[in-house]
Amino acid sequence: MTSAQQYPASAWRKSSYSGSNQGECLEVADGYSNVPVRDSKDPHGPALIFTGAAWSTFVADVKRGSFPV
Repeated sequence: MTSAQQYPASAWRKSSYSGSNQGECLEVADGYSNVPVRDSKDPHGPALIFTGAAWSTFVADVKRGSFPV
């Protein structure tokens, strides 16, 4: 885990599926070989760092519906 503050504010984006309801959302910082992910409600908190391959697999699994909600 690392601090989300080490990435510029302009690098972070929230999923278009998140909407504007201020709910539980993740943000991803673009433009890095590893993928930093943070809680949108805590922009100065920690960021989890994933390899590009791990993040791609996770996104594909979410799109496939592999995680029951």
